Amino acid sequence: MKKTIKNLAIVALVAFTTFSFTNVDVEKKEIKVENSKLVWKGYKVAGSHEGTIAIKSGSLSFSDEKLVGGEFVVDMTTLVSTDLEGEYKGKLEGHLKSDDFFGVANFPTATLVFKDVKATGKNSYSVTGDLTIKGKTNPITFSISIYGSKATATLKVDRTLYDVKYGSASFFDGIKDKAIYDEFDLVSDLQF
Repeated sequence: MKKTIKNLAIVALVAFTTFSFTNVDVEKKEIKVENSKLVWKGYKVAGSHEGTIAIKSGSLSFSDEKLVGGEFVVDMTTLVSTDLEGEYKGKLEGHLKSDDFFGVANFPTATLVFKDVKATGKNSYSVTGDLTIKGKTNPITFSISIYGSKATATLKVDRTLYDVKYGSASFFDGIKDKAIYDEFDLVSDLQF
């Protein structure tokens, strides 16, 4: 009986040690930033504006070909409007880069770090991550689809959580048709 208990203890110890030191193979795939695109779209009572922002760096992590993580750095200084031209384009871009909006002189980058990834289908996942804009970090949940070496995701961001309150009817009364909606969209087409 003592020998059986001793053998069980040894088996349990070996199993515990094996599981403790077994690494799950995680493959980190770098985003090809030159082939990837990040589009923003903001909405106001009287219409909308859209443009692009460059991804500075990023990666997606996989285990057994399943998405398990990711992280991105966005270069906020590259924020441009694609729906305007000339003087109005310059004015909008300058305003969006100012402290009224994203304060890119003080906050030149924004980051997204995946915290939890759950498969929702063969190629789709629900991701909860930490989004940092203007030095403020908040959780965000979104869907991402992976097809081969490409991924697409759409995020709906509440700008007021990041101290971007300019023109928000949630904070300013009487702005009527000058109101800018609190949420904006980020649509990413990624290659890795």
